[in-house]
Amino acid sequence: MSLSFAPPSPIPHKSTTHNFKSRCTHCTFALNYASKTEPETSPPNKRELPIEKKVQESKDIELEVLYDDGFGSVSVRDYFSAAKDMVRDDAGPPRWFSPIECGKPVTHAPLLLFLPGADGLGLGLILHHKSLGKVFEVRCLHIPVKDRTSFEGLINIVEKCIESEHSIRPSRPIYLVGDSFGGCLALAVAARNPTIDLVLVLVNPATSFDKSPLQPLFPLLENLPNNLQVNVPYILSFAMGDPIKMAMVGMDRGLPSLQTIEKLSNTLTSMLPLLSELAEIIPKEILLWKLKLLKSAAAYTNSRLYAVKAPVLILASGKDNLLPSGDEADRLFSTLKDCKVRYFKDNGHTLLLEDGVNLLTVIKAAGMYRRSRQRDVIMDYLPPTKSEFDKTFNQDQRLISIASSPVFFSTLQNGKIVRGLEGVPGKGPVLLVGYHMLLGLELGMLHKQFIEDRKMILHGMTHPIVFSRKYESSRTELSHYDNINLYGGVSVNPVNMYRLLQQGSFVLLYPGGTREAMHRKGEEYKLFWPEQPEFVRMAARLGATIVPFGVVGADDLAELVLDYDDQKRMPFFREWIEEMNKDVANIRSNKDGEVSQQEFCLPIIVPKVPGRFYYLFGKPIETKGQEILLKDSDNAMAVYRQIKSEIEGIMAYLKKKREEDPYRSIIQRALFQATYGPSSQIPTFEF
Repeated sequence: MSLSFAPPSPIPHKSTTHNFKSRCTHCTFALNYASKTEPETSPPNKRELPIEKKVQESKDIELEVLYDDGFGSVSVRDYFSAAKDMVRDDAGPPRWFSPIECGKPVTHAPLLLFLPGADGLGLGLILHHKSLGKVFEVRCLHIPVKDRTSFEGLINIVEKCIESEHSIRPSRPIYLVGDSFGGCLALAVAARNPTIDLVLVLVNPATSFDKSPLQPLFPLLENLPNNLQVNVPYILSFAMGDPIKMAMVGMDRGLPSLQTIEKLSNTLTSMLPLLSELAEIIPKEILLWKLKLLKSAAAYTNSRLYAVKAPVLILASGKDNLLPSGDEADRLFSTLKDCKVRYFKDNGHTLLLEDGVNLLTVIKAAGMYRRSRQRDVIMDYLPPTKSEFDKTFNQDQRLISIASSPVFFSTLQNGKIVRGLEGVPGKGPVLLVGYHMLLGLELGMLHKQFIEDRKMILHGMTHPIVFSRKYESSRTELSHYDNINLYGGVSVNPVNMYRLLQQGSFVLLYPGGTREAMHRKGEEYKLFWPEQPEFVRMAARLGATIVPFGVVGADDLAELVLDYDDQKRMPFFREWIEEMNKDVANIRSNKDGEVSQQEFCLPIIVPKVPGRFYYLFGKPIETKGQEILLKDSDNAMAVYRQIKSEIEGIMAYLKKKREEDPYRSIIQRALFQATYGPSSQIPTFEF
């Protein structure tokens, strides 16, 4: 790993510079410390390229589906080794550095400034440098160990940087990622600069420092004998983070249990000696200064929270032994004007150094990534990475994948049905139109198959209630709803669909919407479509190919116990439904029939002995050159009804054929894989 220190912007006059180079087992540093100007060793006519030039050179960088974000390639041991090298001969004022491993970001990437915790090193993002560097221009603030800059002095340093960057590119948002103490710094800067487009990401902010459970111990540090000082880092390390989760970073989840335990034990053993390096970072006199700095930072920031106008994303840990971060998230969520929280109930204070927390994923999932003043859900969308795909489908949704064992079929132009997605066009624009199973249970495996097989994102047209801030809380955890942002879901409306098809995307549309996904008992595999062929006319206008599809299997996975009608008859559920739909726009109020009257609710289901999911994509329908569909509403309606009829036929076909599948039962599938191996493709019915 290499880190390059550089000032945020060159200033013409000279000042003292400090150069440092060293090597260690894990990292290579090439640090160039500069407080106000470029390095003196630079030739006078070879200054660093201005930011505008850098952006121009990076304009062709785009990200592919399942790109490698590098997350998991760096461990906490690398952090300790890097910290050891950084504090050696560390002198000079606070300054910014750009980690070289961040690389060159995508087109018009926003600026991300990392504001460190009380250690001041600026290495708190070390596990995230590679992933963040793909989509942000990353700079980290380094505060030397012996530096005594006041909190207001640090605010001035950050302000000078954001003012300079804002003057160069006023339309580019600036992200302030504040870790613990850095969270106070980020909030204070935002309160003093309401006209600059800032986005705050706060990780266990230290605004609750006065409520720390360790407060009674802090006065004792002043009288602690110097010979006991070496024990302080060990005490603080266990208060700050979860050593197990820190040791798990980068560990292969596919290892057998015994190997996992052995590797975890070895990692923990190797980490313990490194904790003593914290003694170099925070000797007694410096620790006392840091505590005073934290106290003043919290007081200063809390008195100015009312002035914070910037959007804020808080990452709060449920097992933070240093600060009451969960309770503080509650307070900030109710105090700040525009605040979201993602709660990590099983993590400690050092959240960014613990296993399973990918900061970029959290920012994307919360809908907080943008490259201009207003977020564009289409142009600002970032495709899922390899690590995100693995966590979503090979970890979080592994059980439903095993339980449903999905089978995919498609139809070639000659009408032949084949297993796989061969019959689905390989190039957009494509509009996939289908049936929505109970609770949308088919969605996960549908996205997985298209990403795995074709590296294609299906942009699902999604009910706006999913994106509503109404259901945000101070204890919101990452969930299935966040995955909708990760995997391309957008609010269903004509503008979003038009823009996606116009740029050649694959769009997923369920005309039956929530009425199908929340159907009543006895309504399995029944379509509830409006009688307006809007999507046919839009597809024809943009020359999109329409692919009808059907899916069956939800009735083999779960049984509906309480449907919408049942819940409306029960006082508690009735009030819950009314509250859920309060102030939610009816997106089909101008339509006829039941589809226009469906309220949003969650049917109560119980699991069954799993059967199997079957997907069949019908023969593609070309609309390019079919201007008659635009001019003649009767022709458009005929195509619309043809598509609906074909989907009904597909589901009837699948319901009949699944009876012939010898591996419909999970028991038979388990026996097959026990015989032929877990990676073997499980057979199905003849088609």
